[in-house]
Amino acid sequence: MFNRDRWNEILQVLTTNWFRTLLTAFGVFWGIFILIILLAAGKGLENGIRADFGDIATNTMFMWTRTASKAYKGLPKDREFSYKTGDVADIWENVDGVQYVSPRNQLGNFRGTNNVVRGMKTGAFSVYGDYPEIIKQEPMDITSGRFLNYGDINEKRKVAVIGVDVKSSLYEFEEECLGTYIKINDVNFMVVGTYKKTNVDGDSENAQKEIYIPFTSFSQAFNRGDNVGWMAITAVDDVPITNIKEQIFDIVRENHRIHPEDRRAIGHFDLNEQFQRVVSLFGALELIAYFVGICVLLSGIIGVSNIMLIVVKERTKEIGIRRALGESPWSIKQQILMESIFLTIISGMSGIAFGALVIYGINYLLDVSGPVMMFVNPSVNLGVVTIALIILIVSGLLAGFIPANSAIKVRPIEALRTD
Repeated sequence: MFNRDRWNEILQVLTTNWFRTLLTAFGVFWGIFILIILLAAGKGLENGIRADFGDIATNTMFMWTRTASKAYKGLPKDREFSYKTGDVADIWENVDGVQYVSPRNQLGNFRGTNNVVRGMKTGAFSVYGDYPEIIKQEPMDITSGRFLNYGDINEKRKVAVIGVDVKSSLYEFEEECLGTYIKINDVNFMVVGTYKKTNVDGDSENAQKEIYIPFTSFSQAFNRGDNVGWMAITAVDDVPITNIKEQIFDIVRENHRIHPEDRRAIGHFDLNEQFQRVVSLFGALELIAYFVGICVLLSGIIGVSNIMLIVVKERTKEIGIRRALGESPWSIKQQILMESIFLTIISGMSGIAFGALVIYGINYLLDVSGPVMMFVNPSVNLGVVTIALIILIVSGLLAGFIPANSAIKVRPIEALRTD
C-alpha cells in the first residue's frame, strides 16, 4: 500500500492512455454526482414541506361536528348537535396520552361583514375564543405585549390579542395599541398583545387578520353558553394522536347519543396522519434516489471493469515477465485491485466535490431569490457522504476483482509468447 514504486506504476498505467482513463472515470463521476444531486433534491423538498408545517404541533387532531347519519336512541337521522365543555373534561379524564385539549369558538372571518370597530375604522376579522394552550398547537410570535393566560380565562377578562394586519387596519402607523380598546360585535375588548404567524401554507397575510380572546369571555359576551365550536387535541410526543382518536370519538358519541357506527357525525382532520404520509413519501423518494443513483453508478463501475480487463490484456507479456521473475500472484492481483480502486475513488470523489459545488450554488440562488415551490436548503449530510465513500470502495473492489483474477490465471510461459 505504501510502496512508492507501486504507486508510480499505477499512475503510469492510468496516464498512458489518459483519454480512455478520463472517459472511464466519467462513468463513476456521473453516477456518484447523480446520487448526490437526487438525495439533495429530495432533502430540499422535504425541508420545504417541513417548513410548510412550520412549528405546528403535528401530533394534533382538529375535531368538529356534522349531522348524524343514523338514528339512535329515539333521536332522528340528520340531526345536528354541538360539542360541550363537558366533552373536554371527559376527554381529559378518560383518554391517556392527551397533552392539550383546546375547545374553540369562532366569530366571523376576514371575508365576512365588518365585525370589529375602533373609532372610525372598521374591519372584518376572524375572532377566536381560545385557551392559552392554542399558542403551543398553532405557534405564533408575540410581537408586543402578551398572549392569553389562565387569569384571563378564570376571570373572564375582556382582553384580545390581535394580528399585525389587524393592527395595521385599525391603527395608524407606529400608533401604540396595547391598552387600547376595540369593539367586537359591540362588545369592548382591551388589546393586550400582538402576534405574527409564519409558515402558514402561503396564507400568511390572512393568518395575521385574526383576533384571539379568552374562551370564557367569548362564551359570555356572545351568548354561546357551554357550546364548543370545535376542538384542537394534541397527544404527547410518544403517543400518536392517530392511535387514540377512536377513544375520543367514542366518548363524544356516548355523550351525544351518536350511533357507535356513525362515521359522518364527527368531522376531524388528523394532522399527524397527514404528516406521517409525507414522511413516508420522502422515505420512498430517498430509496428511489439511492436506487437510481446506484444503477447509474453501476454502469460506470462496469465501464471501469471492462477497461481494466483491456489493460490486463495489454499487459499480458509484462505480467508473464513479473511472474517469471518470481512475483507472487497475490502481488499482481493487489496491483490490479489498487489501480481499480484508485481510479474509482478519484473519479467518485470528484463527483462528490462537483455535486457539493452544485448544491452550494443552488442554495446561494435560493438565498438570493427566496424559496421556490417549497424547495428549501437542499443538502446531504455526512452520513450520505460516508455511504457514498463505502459504495466507491466496494465498487472499486468489484470493478477490479474480475480483471485481477484474469491476470493471475495467465501462465508465465504463455504470457511471454504473447506478441
